[in-house]
Amino acid sequence: MSTTLNPYLNFRGDARKAMEFYRDALGGELTVSTFGEMGAGDAFPGEGDKVMHSQLITPSGFTLMAADTPSSMELTVGDSISVSLSGDNEAELRGYWDKLSAGAEIGQPLVAAPWGDQFGSFKDQFGVNWLVNISAPAAG
Repeated sequence: MSTTLNPYLNFRGDARKAMEFYRDALGGELTVSTFGEMGAGDAFPGEGDKVMHSQLITPSGFTLMAADTPSSMELTVGDSISVSLSGDNEAELRGYWDKLSAGAEIGQPLVAAPWGDQFGSFKDQFGVNWLVNISAPAAG
C-alpha cells in the first residue's frame, strides 16, 4: 500500500447521512464504524452510535473520509475538514509527521490507537488540521 492524501470531513451527528449521500452521488463502497464498535463508547458517553470513522472509495479512485466530532470537542465551521495521510510505510509517514507538525498544536500524539494502528492529529502552524494513520502490520 502506498501513502494516500485525502480529505477528512467532520460533522456533528450527520456523518452517516452525509457519507450515504456522497456514496449515492459518487458511487463506490462505504464503510462506517461507530465509537461503540471501535471500543471508544465509554470515552464518549451517549455517543456510541455516532460515526468514529467512515470511508468512501469510489470507482473513480476518490477516497473521502468522515467522522462525527463528539459533543465534548469543539467543532467550528471551517475546522470541519482535515487532511489525512494514511498507509503502511511507517518511516515515510513518521517523516511527514515530524516535518509537518513542527510548530504545530498537537491534538493527539502519534501513538497506538484502539483500532490497532498508530494515529495522531495536529493543527499545523498555518491552521490546517492533519491526521496521520499508520496501518498495523498485516497478521501472518
